[in-house]
Amino acid sequence: MNIDPPPFSSFVHDGLSLSFFDAGDPVGPPVLLIHGFASSASVNWVYPGWLKTLGDAGYRVIALDNRGHGGSDKPHDPAAYHVPLMAGDAAALLDHLGLPDAHVMGYSMGARISAFLALGHPHRIRSLVFGGLGIGMVDGVGDWDPIADALMAPSIDSVAHDRGRMFRAFADQTKSDRLALAACIRTSRDLITPEEIARIDVPTLIGVGTKDDIAGSPQELAALMRDARALDIPNRDHMLAVGDRVFKKAVLDFYAGLEAA
Repeated sequence: MNIDPPPFSSFVHDGLSLSFFDAGDPVGPPVLLIHGFASSASVNWVYPGWLKTLGDAGYRVIALDNRGHGGSDKPHDPAAYHVPLMAGDAAALLDHLGLPDAHVMGYSMGARISAFLALGHPHRIRSLVFGGLGIGMVDGVGDWDPIADALMAPSIDSVAHDRGRMFRAFADQTKSDRLALAACIRTSRDLITPEEIARIDVPTLIGVGTKDDIAGSPQELAALMRDARALDIPNRDHMLAVGDRVFKKAVLDFYAGLEAA
């Protein structure tokens, strides 16, 4: 499998230079991919095989490096990372590419951004895939302040909090700007109310690993929505579910069903 990232381009929105790739089949249905916290377009979508999977299936594959991540600008002000602002970046990328709408898939924080994109720009969304985030989108995903503290710690050796150590190790592995990530995690947890999630009426697939202790139930989230179905990704935790074959097949089947409708 070719896992080399495609060429990246950039555009400016909200005073920030934002990095993205536009690959796959140029005339295929567009899929906009929005990655998770401390990740990047390459780490979330290229290396686990999503670009190849979707491109081989005939889709135009577009992925953004969220502000604070990858090749995009990395402000250190927590006020820059409220989710509606990041959803605005995604909408601006569609504008930049001249696309009226797209299928949108997000993982973890990217799923939350995708939901806010659907709320703020409903006419831009053909369908949604939420990966790695279920009812936690509404109820919250626990106390993440220790993760910000772990990112700010002088060394991972001084981090005792288990989830903090996991994300600190991930940030170190991806050579991320830890100050930007600490700012991001403090303000990127905006919740969606049950009333708001119920307004989203596009077809939605919600995939969560059965060993994911962060996301919350996909079934409970689907029950709040007008046209959503839940997917259990067997024996996968939050970090490993993203590239799972069951998840990929379910997404391809989901899209095929929409195209056939």
